[in-house]
Amino acid sequence: MEKSVVAVIGPQSSGIGHVVSHVINELHVPLLSFAATDPSLSASEYPYFIRTTISDYFQMNAVASIVDYYQWKRVTAIFVDDDYGRGGMEALGDALALKRAKISYKAAIPPNSNTDVINDVLFRANMMESRVMVVHVNPDTGMRIFSVAKNLQMMASGYVWIVTDWLAAVLDSSTYRDLKDTGHIQGLIVLRQHIPESEAKDKFISKWNDVARNRNITSGLNSYGFYAYDSVWAIARAVNKFLSSGQQINFSTDPRLQNLNDSTLHLSTLKIFDGGEQMLQQLLLTNFTGVTGPVQFDSDRNLVRPAYDILNAAGSGSRLIGYWSNYSGLSVAAPEILYQMPRNTSTSAQQLHDVVWPGDSTTKPQGWVFPTTGQPLRVGVPIKASFKELVSGRGDNMSGYCIEIFNAAIKLLPYPVPYQFITIGDGTKNPSYIDIIRMVAANSLDAAVGDFAIVRNGMQLAEYTQPYIESGLVIVAPLKHVTSSAWPFLEPFTLEMWCVTVALFILVGVVVWLLEHRTNEEFRGSPRRQVITMLWFSFSTMFFSHRENTVSTLGRFVLIIWLFVVLIITSSYTASLTSILTVQQLSTGITGIDSLVSSSLPIGYQAGKFTKRYLSENFNVPPSRLVPLNTIQEYADALNRGPKYGGVAAIVDEKPYIDIFLSNYCKFRIVGEEFTKEGWGFAFQRDSPLAADLSTAILQLSESGQLQRIHDEWFSRSSCSSDDSQVGATRLGLGSFWGLFLVCALICVFALLVFFIRVCWLYNQYSSSEAAGKPSAAASGPVIRQRRLSRLGSFKELIQFVDKKEEIKKTMKRRSSDKDSQAAGFSYAQSVASA
Repeated sequence: MEKSVVAVIGPQSSGIGHVVSHVINELHVPLLSFAATDPSLSASEYPYFIRTTISDYFQMNAVASIVDYYQWKRVTAIFVDDDYGRGGMEALGDALALKRAKISYKAAIPPNSNTDVINDVLFRANMMESRVMVVHVNPDTGMRIFSVAKNLQMMASGYVWIVTDWLAAVLDSSTYRDLKDTGHIQGLIVLRQHIPESEAKDKFISKWNDVARNRNITSGLNSYGFYAYDSVWAIARAVNKFLSSGQQINFSTDPRLQNLNDSTLHLSTLKIFDGGEQMLQQLLLTNFTGVTGPVQFDSDRNLVRPAYDILNAAGSGSRLIGYWSNYSGLSVAAPEILYQMPRNTSTSAQQLHDVVWPGDSTTKPQGWVFPTTGQPLRVGVPIKASFKELVSGRGDNMSGYCIEIFNAAIKLLPYPVPYQFITIGDGTKNPSYIDIIRMVAANSLDAAVGDFAIVRNGMQLAEYTQPYIESGLVIVAPLKHVTSSAWPFLEPFTLEMWCVTVALFILVGVVVWLLEHRTNEEFRGSPRRQVITMLWFSFSTMFFSHRENTVSTLGRFVLIIWLFVVLIITSSYTASLTSILTVQQLSTGITGIDSLVSSSLPIGYQAGKFTKRYLSENFNVPPSRLVPLNTIQEYADALNRGPKYGGVAAIVDEKPYIDIFLSNYCKFRIVGEEFTKEGWGFAFQRDSPLAADLSTAILQLSESGQLQRIHDEWFSRSSCSSDDSQVGATRLGLGSFWGLFLVCALICVFALLVFFIRVCWLYNQYSSSEAAGKPSAAASGPVIRQRRLSRLGSFKELIQFVDKKEEIKKTMKRRSSDKDSQAAGFSYAQSVASA
């Protein structure tokens, strides 16, 4: 740097890159590194640092994608304890978190460690449960790791080794003679920076091979060599553009840089590049196609289109099993092909070819084993004062429905899991279930087994298995048997319903009488007879026993609609009366969660469960109304005493508990529907692989029918149980029929309107024909018109006309015939007189 330097290429390690970047920042000299991959070397901290290779940020995302592809959740990170290793692990942790995975153990190897130190680090890593090893070290340390791992039997079947691109660089740079033994790297998954095939790449390889032969170079060419070659061209292009734009290469001194006494550093000779900012901008605008593909930087100063080859070390070499790119993720198609397609739409995306794992196994490893620390799984079990059918016992003598499900699922796991039950609770009062889940989250317990409902606040603390039984909150309330009454036939309908029904019967009778009175002889007679006929006809339709026939079209139309209404009313009345006479009634009048919440009655709940929190948060039920209960005896006693005597009106609890309770007490019933949907599961620590494996085991129990058989053994039905639908018959009110009644009334009004329009028209025709039948003398004309108008305006005459039997058509025809005869006679008289 004492010379006139306008740009720097290198260094080849991230550690030196951190040191040099401080110097070049002060001297305004751009630094292009083709090998420093540490993500912490960022442009925000080192503005003159430009990475011309792929950052480990993308490499760790590729590793996380592989872990997620094989559905592993925990990995052991083996890394060199320097800037390069720590920066990579930080990026790996962030990438795994996005895939809901994590680093369960970090095995840091000090730089330049000997074999004994590596052996100790790997031995401690092998004691952990994860069998997915991610190795991110330097080449000088890395190859010894695998030989030590082989001696520790860590290259056997069941292990997974994912190695970053340092191993690919070693393998590509080494000849077959340099690799004395490749047996200790069999089955590894290795990442390598992806260099797309191109003519420029082939020409460069050909030139390299020629130079290597001429100079007796034995090392091969790895991906970093390609990036170094493109880095030189990037600077050459930038310098050319810098000079072409008329810029001058000038340097200036910094008075702050002075020689120190007795120091070999000649700080006064260092000069600041005056055109450093312009040179930096020219480099950032680089855009050409090199041997590595497009050489261009994004807004974060990373190369565009980062991609990796995914190799599988097998035999004497390695084989390509897929690719990873920041654009399409995992794929078996080359990234340059997928770049031409819409993102993540290719059928080859998110796939890899088959892998030969350590131990020559082709079966995907489980990825973890139970820790070999000798400590069994600590399983917390709640012990309550009641519901012994679910969990009971102490120590190793645990039994119950939940315990049997857990034992059956553990036996289906493909690996042994030693465990011990730790009982929580004294058996007299129910323990707090959420406190037990907190113990799991705090690592005081490894798991919680029992009747644990899968609820929101628990999911935030622990991870649950697949539900092994459905459960939801229901309401149970006491019943009363209806005593005999002298008037039970009046109870199906409310008073309002009875009044409206009787009024509608009378209305339909009046309407049908009006429509049939003028044309039907059966609806005529004396006033007394007509009233009796009208009432008899109306109420006899209730039993479809009316004898009178309807002859008018409007009358038949109204009768059809009315008979349909009568059918609905009688059917509903019969069903309601049957229910009232045979069904047991709720003593509190509660019919569901809405009526329970809206009342001010006390509510019982099981102590220790989530019911109290749920009712308070979701229905705003004040805590003063909530009464904790511990045993089924307390359930029955509180319900029997009722709100008046210090008891409760109803109990809200989960369905399995209520089923057990009702199998012993027959005086209570479930009210309404189940108003929540959840299930019971086993709780484990967050991201525990056991949760997923036990979920699979529970599904196997369900598919085989064993889950249902265990349920039937522990949940026996009592003979006193009855159908929930036989609880709580209610009286029918007007609200259930107002729509039907409204339609019927509107049809009656419509029929009357049509009837009166027709009557008025007939009355007008009748009056006209009557006036035409009189002598048409000139003197009598005004008198006739006056009489006609008087008759039309007379309401009394109209009523009399309506009351007459309809024979108007005959009368009008007879009068028309008489008029024609008179006209003919008058014409004959005139002809005789003229003759």
